Amino acid sequence: MTRRALLTGITGQDGWYLTELLLADGYDVFGVVRPGDPAPVPPGATAIEGDLTDASSLREALKLAGPQEVYNLAGISSVAQSWQQPVLTADINGLGLLRLIEAVRDQSERSGDPIRIVQASSAEIFGHAPAPQTEQTPIAPATPYGAAKALAQHLVAVYRAGGISISSAILYNHESPRRPATFVTRRITQGVARIARGSAEPLRLGNLEARRDWGFAGDYAEALRLIARHLRPDDFVVATGVSHSVADFVQAAFRHVGIDDWQDRIEVDRALTRPADPGEQRGDASKARQVLGWRPSVDFDQMVAAMVDADLDELG
Repeated sequence: MTRRALLTGITGQDGWYLTELLLADGYDVFGVVRPGDPAPVPPGATAIEGDLTDASSLREALKLAGPQEVYNLAGISSVAQSWQQPVLTADINGLGLLRLIEAVRDQSERSGDPIRIVQASSAEIFGHAPAPQTEQTPIAPATPYGAAKALAQHLVAVYRAGGISISSAILYNHESPRRPATFVTRRITQGVARIARGSAEPLRLGNLEARRDWGFAGDYAEALRLIARHLRPDDFVVATGVSHSVADFVQAAFRHVGIDDWQDRIEVDRALTRPADPGEQRGDASKARQVLGWRPSVDFDQMVAAMVDADLDELG
């Protein structure tokens, strides 16, 4: 029997990479999309209208898809936006998972078939915890986004103890050419590409010293797939184990286009600095390596170079 997967957030970068992996494995892939959302679903996937704020739409999507696996990738993905819309962030990123779990439980009881859930969690649940963070690091978020993801993380533990097959992938920052331009990493690579093509416009950035553990989104999609197939539901940190500053990211992007003297080409704008920005985020993915056999295949410089090249191609 062909396996079926239902993805929320299928139109995002993680949704695209995961869909491609699942289709290559012979899955039928369905994606929950908000009514009126113009973003296309990946080729080969089937769109089903639904919304994490609407429990009835989630139940209907599950009935139509009849999945064995559900991946919750949707939500407010910008930490900066979470400060502007904290209530919406809590409703979608936190309570949205609760609605989905309850809909999955109803569907499983009706069909008699088990359904596995994989929740896309975030390193933001750890807030200012010292690096490296592991699955045992205390949850202490420092942002509305982190607090909403922390609620979802607690819900994973509660429902798993109650018999639901649900796992959490605690994802650290991951990027790709599919990353939207609202994120600082894509703003960097787009700005560097424009400068390499002759633009005199400086690159405006906030905190250059913020340190993050950046990986390639395609590798992290593979981790999601492996977590769903693991026999026992569990939590897994997904990270490279190496952190870089925003300045490191800028330097790598400029270096890729042959510009070594880049400091005069940027402007620091304090208005772009987040309130209560967490310190160093660096994950220890030893458990994912040992239990799942997962390892990142793309390193930091390769990831940055791929993003810059994609933006250069867009400029023609």
